[in-house]
Amino acid sequence: MLTFIGIVMILTGIIMLIIKPFFSTSKIINWFTKSRNFKLIGFGFVLSVISGMFFYAEPGTAYAVQYPWGRQKAVVHQGINTKMWGRLIPIQFELPIKYVIPNKDSGELGEQSKYANVDVAKYWAFSDAVKARIATSVVISINTADESQFLSVADRNKTEKNLIRSRIIPNIDQSIKNTCKLMDAQDYISGQASDFDRYFKDQLENGMYVLEEYIADESRELIGDSSVVRTIVNKESKQKRFRIKYHNDEPVREKGNSLKAYGLTVVQAVVTEIDWESTFDKRLQLQKEEVAQTQLEKQQAEREFYRAQKETARGEAEKAAERARLEKEQIQKTIEAETKAKVAEFNLIEERKNYEVAQFKAKTQKTLADAQSYENAKLVSAGLTPQERAEWEYKTSVNIARELKELKLPEIYIQDGGKQDANGNLLQSLIGADLAKKMMSRKSQ
Repeated sequence: MLTFIGIVMILTGIIMLIIKPFFSTSKIINWFTKSRNFKLIGFGFVLSVISGMFFYAEPGTAYAVQYPWGRQKAVVHQGINTKMWGRLIPIQFELPIKYVIPNKDSGELGEQSKYANVDVAKYWAFSDAVKARIATSVVISINTADESQFLSVADRNKTEKNLIRSRIIPNIDQSIKNTCKLMDAQDYISGQASDFDRYFKDQLENGMYVLEEYIADESRELIGDSSVVRTIVNKESKQKRFRIKYHNDEPVREKGNSLKAYGLTVVQAVVTEIDWESTFDKRLQLQKEEVAQTQLEKQQAEREFYRAQKETARGEAEKAAERARLEKEQIQKTIEAETKAKVAEFNLIEERKNYEVAQFKAKTQKTLADAQSYENAKLVSAGLTPQERAEWEYKTSVNIARELKELKLPEIYIQDGGKQDANGNLLQSLIGADLAKKMMSRKSQ
Protein backbone atom coordinates (compact mmCIF):
# COMPACT_ATOMS: atom_id res chain seq x y z
CA MET A 1 0.00 0.00 0.00
CA LEU A 2 2.80 2.41 0.89
CA THR A 3 4.60 1.55 -2.30
CA PHE A 4 1.50 2.36 -4.33
CA ILE A 5 1.05 5.69 -2.53
CA GLY A 6 4.74 6.52 -3.02
CA ILE A 7 4.58 5.75 -6.74
CA VAL A 8 1.46 7.90 -7.09
CA MET A 9 3.21 10.80 -5.35
CA ILE A 10 6.28 10.49 -7.56
CA LEU A 11 4.21 10.43 -10.75
CA THR A 12 2.14 13.39 -9.55
CA GLY A 13 5.28 15.52 -8.91
CA ILE A 14 6.80 14.67 -12.29
CA ILE A 15 3.56 15.43 -14.17
CA MET A 16 3.20 18.79 -12.45
CA LEU A 17 6.74 19.76 -13.41
CA ILE A 18 6.01 18.93 -17.03
CA ILE A 19 2.59 20.58 -17.48
CA LYS A 20 3.16 23.70 -15.35
CA PRO A 21 4.68 25.85 -18.18
CA PHE A 22 1.62 25.15 -20.33
CA PHE A 23 -1.01 25.94 -17.68
CA SER A 24 0.49 28.89 -15.83
CA THR A 25 -2.86 30.60 -15.36
CA SER A 26 -4.41 27.72 -13.37
CA LYS A 27 -4.45 28.33 -9.63
CA ILE A 28 -4.33 24.60 -8.82
CA ILE A 29 -1.31 24.02 -11.03
CA ASN A 30 0.37 27.20 -9.78
CA TRP A 31 0.06 25.82 -6.22
CA PHE A 32 2.47 23.04 -7.22
CA THR A 33 5.56 25.10 -7.22
CA LYS A 34 8.85 23.64 -8.29
CA SER A 35 10.02 23.11 -4.72
CA ARG A 36 6.76 21.50 -3.76
CA ASN A 37 6.97 19.14 -6.72
CA PHE A 38 10.47 18.06 -5.72
CA LYS A 39 9.34 17.51 -2.13
CA LEU A 40 6.39 15.43 -3.36
CA ILE A 41 8.64 13.34 -5.54
CA GLY A 42 11.14 12.88 -2.71
CA PHE A 43 8.45 11.90 -0.17
CA GLY A 44 6.94 9.43 -2.62
CA PHE A 45 10.36 7.92 -3.20
CA VAL A 46 10.87 7.54 0.55
CA LEU A 47 7.48 5.85 0.94
CA SER A 48 8.20 3.46 -1.89
CA VAL A 49 11.62 2.68 -0.46
CA ILE A 50 10.29 2.09 3.06
CA SER A 51 7.57 -0.25 1.85
CA GLY A 52 10.11 -2.21 -0.15
CA MET A 53 12.58 -2.40 2.73
CA PHE A 54 10.22 -3.45 5.53
CA PHE A 55 7.05 -5.52 5.98
CA TYR A 56 4.70 -6.36 8.85
CA ALA A 57 4.47 -10.07 9.79
CA GLU A 58 0.93 -11.00 10.89
CA PRO A 59 0.43 -13.34 13.86
CA GLY A 60 -0.11 -17.02 13.06
CA THR A 61 1.71 -16.73 9.72
CA ALA A 62 5.20 -17.79 8.69
CA TYR A 63 7.02 -15.91 5.90
CA ALA A 64 9.72 -17.06 3.51
CA VAL A 65 11.68 -13.91 2.50
CA GLN A 66 13.65 -14.30 -0.75
CA TYR A 67 16.14 -11.47 -1.32
CA PRO A 68 17.11 -10.18 -4.77
CA TRP A 69 20.72 -11.30 -4.29
CA GLY A 70 19.71 -14.93 -3.83
CA ARG A 71 19.55 -15.41 -0.08
CA GLN A 72 16.40 -16.23 1.86
CA LYS A 73 15.23 -16.46 5.44
CA ALA A 74 12.19 -17.57 7.44
CA VAL A 75 10.22 -15.16 9.62
CA VAL A 76 7.89 -16.83 12.13
CA HIS A 77 7.39 -14.00 14.64
CA GLN A 78 4.94 -11.15 14.21
CA GLY A 79 6.08 -7.55 13.89
CA ILE A 80 8.10 -5.37 11.50
CA ASN A 81 10.89 -7.17 9.62
CA THR A 82 13.26 -6.25 6.79
CA LYS A 83 12.34 -7.29 3.27
CA MET A 84 14.82 -5.30 1.20
CA TRP A 85 12.64 -5.45 -1.88
CA GLY A 86 12.62 -9.19 -1.64
CA ARG A 87 9.77 -11.64 -2.31
CA LEU A 88 7.43 -12.78 0.48
CA ILE A 89 5.76 -16.21 0.61
CA PRO A 90 3.30 -16.20 3.57
CA ILE A 91 2.01 -19.55 4.85
CA GLN A 92 -0.28 -19.99 7.87
CA PHE A 93 0.92 -22.08 10.78
CA GLU A 94 -2.19 -24.26 10.43
CA LEU A 95 -4.03 -24.73 7.15
CA PRO A 96 -7.76 -25.53 7.54
CA ILE A 97 -9.13 -27.43 4.53
CA LYS A 98 -12.78 -28.36 4.42
CA TYR A 99 -15.10 -30.25 2.09
CA VAL A 100 -18.64 -29.00 2.67
CA ILE A 101 -21.96 -30.40 1.49
CA PRO A 102 -23.93 -27.47 0.00
CA ASN A 103 -27.40 -26.65 1.23
CA LYS A 104 -29.99 -28.57 -0.79
CA ASP A 105 -32.31 -25.57 -1.06
CA SER A 106 -29.94 -22.63 -1.60
CA GLY A 107 -26.78 -24.43 -2.71
CA GLU A 108 -24.67 -22.30 -0.34
CA LEU A 109 -21.77 -23.67 1.64
CA GLY A 110 -22.72 -21.86 4.81
CA GLU A 111 -20.70 -19.42 6.85
CA GLN A 112 -16.98 -20.07 6.56
CA SER A 113 -13.80 -18.44 7.84
CA LYS A 114 -11.71 -16.39 5.45
CA TYR A 115 -8.61 -18.29 6.56
CA ALA A 116 -10.05 -21.70 5.64
CA ASN A 117 -9.85 -23.30 2.23
CA VAL A 118 -13.39 -24.52 1.49
CA ASP A 119 -14.51 -26.73 -1.41
CA VAL A 120 -17.69 -28.54 -2.34
CA ALA A 121 -17.73 -32.16 -1.15
CA LYS A 122 -17.27 -34.76 -3.88
CA TYR A 123 -19.03 -38.07 -4.50
CA TRP A 124 -17.06 -41.16 -3.53
CA ALA A 125 -17.92 -44.84 -4.11
CA PHE A 126 -17.69 -47.37 -1.29
CA SER A 127 -16.73 -51.01 -1.77
CA ASP A 128 -20.35 -52.03 -2.41
CA ALA A 129 -20.68 -49.33 -5.14
CA VAL A 130 -22.81 -47.04 -2.98
CA LYS A 131 -21.93 -43.41 -3.62
CA ALA A 132 -22.02 -40.56 -1.15
CA ARG A 133 -20.81 -37.04 -0.66
CA ILE A 134 -18.28 -37.01 2.15
CA ALA A 135 -17.72 -33.77 4.07
CA THR A 136 -14.36 -33.66 5.82
CA SER A 137 -12.51 -31.24 8.05
CA VAL A 138 -8.71 -31.40 7.84
CA VAL A 139 -6.19 -29.19 9.61
CA ILE A 140 -2.57 -29.34 8.47
CA SER A 141 0.27 -27.83 10.49
CA ILE A 142 3.53 -26.67 8.89
CA ASN A 143 6.96 -27.23 10.44
CA THR A 144 8.34 -23.87 11.59
CA ALA A 145 11.03 -25.34 13.82
CA ASP A 146 13.13 -26.57 10.87
CA GLU A 147 13.90 -23.39 8.87
CA SER A 148 15.56 -25.15 5.94
CA GLN A 149 12.62 -27.52 5.44
CA PHE A 150 10.11 -24.67 5.63
CA LEU A 151 12.06 -22.63 3.08
CA SER A 152 12.31 -25.65 0.80
CA VAL A 153 8.53 -26.20 0.90
CA ALA A 154 7.88 -22.49 0.30
CA ASP A 155 10.38 -22.35 -2.56
CA ARG A 156 8.97 -25.42 -4.32
CA ASN A 157 5.29 -24.46 -3.94
CA LYS A 158 5.65 -20.65 -4.39
CA THR A 159 2.37 -19.83 -2.65
CA GLU A 160 0.18 -21.15 0.12
CA LYS A 161 -2.69 -21.74 -2.29
CA ASN A 162 -0.48 -23.78 -4.60
CA LEU A 163 0.72 -25.85 -1.60
CA ILE A 164 -2.89 -26.64 -0.70
CA ARG A 165 -4.04 -27.35 -4.26
CA SER A 166 -1.08 -29.32 -5.53
CA ARG A 167 0.04 -31.19 -2.39
CA ILE A 168 -2.54 -31.37 0.35
CA ILE A 169 -5.87 -31.75 -1.48
CA PRO A 170 -4.64 -34.59 -3.75
CA ASN A 171 -3.52 -36.49 -0.64
CA ILE A 172 -6.89 -35.89 1.02
CA ASP A 173 -8.73 -37.16 -2.07
CA GLN A 174 -6.52 -40.24 -2.34
CA SER A 175 -6.99 -41.02 1.35
CA ILE A 176 -10.77 -40.80 1.06
CA LYS A 177 -10.75 -42.97 -2.06
CA ASN A 178 -8.60 -45.70 -0.48
CA THR A 179 -10.60 -45.69 2.75
CA CYS A 180 -13.89 -46.04 0.86
CA LYS A 181 -12.49 -49.11 -0.91
CA LEU A 182 -11.79 -50.78 2.43
CA MET A 183 -15.41 -50.93 3.62
CA ASP A 184 -19.01 -51.09 2.51
CA ALA A 185 -21.47 -48.31 3.09
CA GLN A 186 -23.40 -50.73 5.29
CA ASP A 187 -20.25 -51.32 7.35
CA TYR A 188 -19.81 -47.56 7.81
CA ILE A 189 -23.28 -47.02 9.21
CA SER A 190 -23.01 -50.21 11.28
CA GLY A 191 -20.22 -48.93 13.52
CA GLN A 192 -17.04 -48.60 11.45
CA ALA A 193 -17.14 -44.82 11.17
CA SER A 194 -14.27 -44.56 13.69
CA ASP A 195 -12.20 -46.95 11.55
CA PHE A 196 -12.86 -44.70 8.56
CA ASP A 197 -11.46 -41.67 10.42
CA ARG A 198 -8.47 -43.69 11.64
CA TYR A 199 -7.55 -45.00 8.15
CA PHE A 200 -8.14 -41.55 6.68
CA LYS A 201 -5.81 -39.73 9.09
CA ASP A 202 -3.12 -42.44 9.04
CA GLN A 203 -2.83 -42.31 5.25
CA LEU A 204 -2.68 -38.52 5.22
CA GLU A 205 0.16 -38.40 7.70
CA ASN A 206 2.21 -41.50 6.87
CA GLY A 207 1.41 -42.28 3.24
CA MET A 208 -1.19 -44.04 1.13
CA TYR A 209 -1.89 -47.75 1.65
CA VAL A 210 -1.09 -50.19 -1.11
CA LEU A 211 -4.33 -52.13 -1.59
CA GLU A 212 -4.61 -55.67 -2.88
CA GLU A 213 -7.67 -57.25 -4.40
CA TYR A 214 -9.13 -60.48 -3.09
CA ILE A 215 -12.30 -62.50 -3.53
CA ALA A 216 -14.43 -62.88 -0.44
CA ASP A 217 -17.05 -65.58 0.00
CA GLU A 218 -20.22 -64.13 1.41
CA SER A 219 -21.31 -65.85 4.58
CA ARG A 220 -24.64 -67.61 4.48
CA GLU A 221 -27.35 -65.88 6.40
CA LEU A 222 -29.05 -67.95 9.08
CA ILE A 223 -32.75 -67.39 9.56
CA GLY A 224 -34.68 -68.95 12.40
CA ASP A 225 -34.00 -70.29 15.83
CA SER A 226 -31.71 -73.09 16.96
CA SER A 227 -34.27 -75.79 16.20
CA VAL A 228 -35.20 -74.73 12.66
CA VAL A 229 -32.46 -73.18 10.54
CA ARG A 230 -32.93 -72.01 6.97
CA THR A 231 -30.17 -70.50 4.87
CA ILE A 232 -30.32 -67.91 2.11
CA VAL A 233 -27.54 -68.17 -0.45
CA ASN A 234 -26.95 -65.53 -3.08
CA LYS A 235 -26.16 -66.90 -6.51
CA GLU A 236 -23.37 -64.36 -6.81
CA SER A 237 -21.68 -65.47 -3.61
CA LYS A 238 -18.29 -64.11 -4.54
CA GLN A 239 -17.45 -60.41 -4.56
CA LYS A 240 -14.25 -58.53 -5.27
CA ARG A 241 -12.93 -56.70 -2.27
CA PHE A 242 -9.85 -54.70 -1.33
CA ARG A 243 -7.69 -54.97 1.74
CA ILE A 244 -4.46 -53.42 3.02
CA LYS A 245 -1.33 -55.18 1.90
CA TYR A 246 0.99 -56.07 4.78
CA HIS A 247 4.68 -56.89 5.00
CA ASN A 248 6.22 -57.95 8.32
CA ASP A 249 2.99 -56.96 10.08
CA GLU A 250 3.30 -53.41 8.75
CA PRO A 251 1.09 -51.88 6.04
CA VAL A 252 2.82 -51.34 2.71
CA ARG A 253 2.64 -47.69 1.63
CA GLU A 254 3.17 -45.84 -1.61
CA LYS A 255 6.61 -44.26 -1.70
CA GLY A 256 6.96 -40.49 -1.93
CA ASN A 257 3.28 -39.84 -1.36
CA SER A 258 3.17 -38.45 2.15
CA LEU A 259 2.59 -35.07 3.75
CA LYS A 260 5.26 -35.92 6.29
CA ALA A 261 7.89 -35.56 3.55
CA TYR A 262 6.99 -31.86 3.31
CA GLY A 263 7.19 -31.32 7.05
CA LEU A 264 3.40 -31.20 7.32
CA THR A 265 1.58 -32.70 10.28
CA VAL A 266 -2.05 -33.76 10.32
CA VAL A 267 -3.62 -32.09 13.33
CA GLN A 268 -7.20 -33.11 12.52
CA ALA A 269 -8.80 -35.33 9.91
CA VAL A 270 -12.43 -36.28 10.50
CA VAL A 271 -15.57 -36.93 8.51
CA THR A 272 -18.16 -34.36 9.53
CA GLU A 273 -21.09 -35.43 7.37
CA ILE A 274 -22.09 -37.93 4.69
CA ASP A 275 -24.83 -37.38 2.13
CA TRP A 276 -25.80 -40.79 0.75
CA GLU A 277 -27.31 -41.17 -2.69
CA SER A 278 -31.10 -41.31 -2.82
CA THR A 279 -31.28 -45.05 -3.58
CA PHE A 280 -29.23 -45.87 -0.52
CA ASP A 281 -31.32 -43.49 1.59
CA LYS A 282 -34.42 -45.42 0.54
CA ARG A 283 -32.70 -48.68 1.35
CA LEU A 284 -31.66 -47.29 4.73
CA GLN A 285 -35.21 -46.22 5.46
CA LEU A 286 -36.52 -49.68 4.62
CA GLN A 287 -33.78 -51.21 6.69
CA LYS A 288 -34.62 -48.97 9.62
CA GLU A 289 -38.25 -50.00 9.37
CA GLU A 290 -37.26 -53.67 9.21
CA VAL A 291 -34.92 -53.25 12.15
CA ALA A 292 -37.64 -51.47 14.12
CA GLN A 293 -40.12 -54.24 13.29
CA THR A 294 -37.56 -56.90 14.19
CA GLN A 295 -36.80 -55.16 17.46
CA LEU A 296 -40.51 -54.94 18.23
CA GLU A 297 -41.02 -58.63 17.52
CA LYS A 298 -37.93 -59.46 19.49
CA GLN A 299 -39.22 -57.47 22.45
CA GLN A 300 -42.58 -59.23 22.19
CA ALA A 301 -40.85 -62.61 22.03
CA GLU A 302 -38.71 -61.69 25.01
CA ARG A 303 -41.79 -60.54 26.88
CA GLU A 304 -43.52 -63.87 26.20
CA PHE A 305 -40.38 -65.72 27.16
CA TYR A 306 -40.08 -63.86 30.44
CA ARG A 307 -43.80 -64.35 31.09
CA ALA A 308 -43.32 -68.10 30.66
CA GLN A 309 -40.26 -67.92 32.87
CA LYS A 310 -42.32 -66.07 35.44
CA GLU A 311 -45.05 -68.74 35.41
CA THR A 312 -42.44 -71.48 35.64
CA ALA A 313 -40.77 -69.70 38.53
CA ARG A 314 -44.12 -69.28 40.26
CA GLY A 315 -44.85 -73.01 39.85
CA GLU A 316 -41.42 -73.89 41.13
CA ALA A 317 -41.96 -71.59 44.10
CA GLU A 318 -45.29 -73.25 44.89
CA LYS A 319 -43.73 -76.70 44.56
CA ALA A 320 -40.88 -75.63 46.77
CA ALA A 321 -43.32 -74.29 49.37
CA GLU A 322 -45.36 -77.53 49.30
CA ARG A 323 -42.20 -79.60 49.46
CA ALA A 324 -41.02 -77.56 52.43
CA ARG A 325 -44.38 -78.04 54.18
CA LEU A 326 -44.34 -81.82 53.63
CA GLU A 327 -40.73 -82.07 54.66
CA LYS A 328 -41.56 -80.11 57.80
CA GLU A 329 -44.41 -82.50 58.64
CA GLN A 330 -42.17 -85.46 57.87
CA ILE A 331 -39.47 -84.08 60.13
CA GLN A 332 -42.01 -83.49 62.92
CA LYS A 333 -43.35 -87.04 62.64
CA THR A 334 -39.85 -88.45 62.50
CA ILE A 335 -38.87 -86.49 65.57
CA GLU A 336 -42.02 -87.67 67.41
CA ALA A 337 -41.33 -91.30 66.49
CA GLU A 338 -37.70 -90.97 67.48
CA THR A 339 -38.80 -89.36 70.76
CA LYS A 340 -41.22 -92.21 71.50
CA ALA A 341 -38.55 -94.77 70.66
CA LYS A 342 -36.09 -92.99 72.90
CA VAL A 343 -38.68 -92.81 75.75
CA ALA A 344 -39.49 -96.50 75.35
CA GLU A 345 -35.81 -97.31 75.30
CA PHE A 346 -35.28 -95.26 78.45
CA ASN A 347 -38.34 -96.94 80.12
CA LEU A 348 -36.98 -100.34 79.21
CA ILE A 349 -33.63 -99.46 80.68
CA GLU A 350 -35.37 -98.14 83.81
CA GLU A 351 -37.46 -101.34 84.19
CA ARG A 352 -34.35 -103.42 83.66
CA LYS A 353 -32.57 -101.43 86.33
CA ASN A 354 -35.55 -101.74 88.69
CA TYR A 355 -35.66 -105.48 88.01
CA GLU A 356 -31.99 -105.81 88.74
CA VAL A 357 -32.39 -103.76 91.95
CA ALA A 358 -35.30 -105.93 93.03
CA GLN A 359 -33.24 -109.05 92.32
CA PHE A 360 -30.39 -107.66 94.38
CA LYS A 361 -32.80 -106.78 97.22
CA ALA A 362 -34.36 -110.24 97.16
CA LYS A 363 -30.96 -111.87 97.14
CA THR A 364 -29.90 -109.61 100.00
CA GLN A 365 -33.00 -110.50 102.06
CA LYS A 366 -32.54 -114.17 101.28
CA THR A 367 -28.93 -113.98 102.31
CA LEU A 368 -29.83 -112.21 105.54
CA ALA A 369 -32.60 -114.72 106.26
CA ASP A 370 -30.27 -117.63 105.55
CA ALA A 371 -27.70 -116.08 107.84
CA GLN A 372 -30.26 -115.59 110.60
CA SER A 373 -31.57 -119.12 110.17
CA TYR A 374 -28.09 -120.47 110.23
CA GLU A 375 -27.34 -118.50 113.36
CA ASN A 376 -30.49 -119.78 115.09
CA ALA A 377 -29.71 -123.32 114.15
CA LYS A 378 -26.28 -123.02 115.50
CA LEU A 379 -27.61 -121.58 118.72
CA VAL A 380 -30.11 -124.42 119.10
CA SER A 381 -27.60 -127.08 118.29
CA ALA A 382 -25.07 -125.60 120.63
CA GLY A 383 -27.52 -125.47 123.50
CA LEU A 384 -28.66 -122.55 125.65
CA THR A 385 -27.39 -121.57 129.04
CA PRO A 386 -29.86 -121.51 132.00
CA GLN A 387 -29.91 -117.72 131.87
CA GLU A 388 -30.59 -117.69 128.08
CA ARG A 389 -33.32 -120.31 128.50
CA ALA A 390 -34.97 -118.26 131.25
CA GLU A 391 -34.80 -115.14 129.01
CA TRP A 392 -36.26 -117.13 126.12
CA GLU A 393 -39.14 -118.42 128.21
CA TYR A 394 -39.81 -114.91 129.51
CA LYS A 395 -40.03 -113.42 125.98
CA THR A 396 -42.19 -116.31 124.93
CA SER A 397 -44.63 -115.85 127.76
CA VAL A 398 -44.78 -112.10 127.12
CA ASN A 399 -45.50 -112.66 123.49
CA ILE A 400 -48.16 -115.27 124.28
CA ALA A 401 -49.83 -112.85 126.68
CA ARG A 402 -49.84 -110.07 124.07
CA GLU A 403 -51.27 -112.46 121.54
CA LEU A 404 -53.94 -113.60 123.90
CA LYS A 405 -54.84 -110.00 124.57
CA GLU A 406 -55.22 -109.34 120.88
CA LEU A 407 -56.97 -112.68 120.27
CA LYS A 408 -60.57 -112.44 119.18
CA LEU A 409 -62.61 -115.57 119.84
CA PRO A 410 -66.15 -116.15 118.76
CA GLU A 411 -68.76 -115.13 121.28
CA ILE A 412 -70.87 -118.26 120.76
CA TYR A 413 -69.51 -121.66 120.18
CA ILE A 414 -71.20 -125.11 120.33
CA GLN A 415 -69.64 -128.09 121.88
CA ASP A 416 -70.95 -131.57 121.40
CA GLY A 417 -71.67 -133.66 124.36
CA GLY A 418 -68.80 -135.98 123.81
CA LYS A 419 -66.12 -136.79 126.24
CA GLN A 420 -63.46 -134.27 126.79
CA ASP A 421 -59.93 -134.95 125.79
CA ALA A 422 -57.59 -135.50 128.62
CA ASN A 423 -55.19 -132.97 127.25
CA GLY A 424 -57.57 -129.95 127.33
CA ASN A 425 -60.93 -128.56 126.37
CA LEU A 426 -62.27 -126.70 123.27
CA LEU A 427 -61.13 -123.26 124.42
CA GLN A 428 -57.59 -124.41 124.74
CA SER A 429 -57.76 -125.85 121.24
CA LEU A 430 -58.96 -122.58 119.71
CA ILE A 431 -56.31 -120.56 121.52
CA GLY A 432 -53.61 -122.94 120.53
CA ALA A 433 -54.70 -122.92 116.85
CA ASP A 434 -54.77 -119.11 116.65
CA LEU A 435 -51.40 -118.78 118.32
CA ALA A 436 -49.90 -121.37 116.08
CA LYS A 437 -51.25 -119.51 113.01
CA LYS A 438 -49.72 -116.21 114.11
CA MET A 439 -46.42 -117.79 114.95
CA MET A 440 -46.27 -119.43 111.58
CA SER A 441 -47.03 -116.16 109.84
CA ARG A 442 -44.29 -114.40 111.78
CA LYS A 443 -41.83 -117.11 110.94
CA SER A 444 -42.66 -116.82 107.27
CA GLN A 445 -41.98 -113.07 107.45
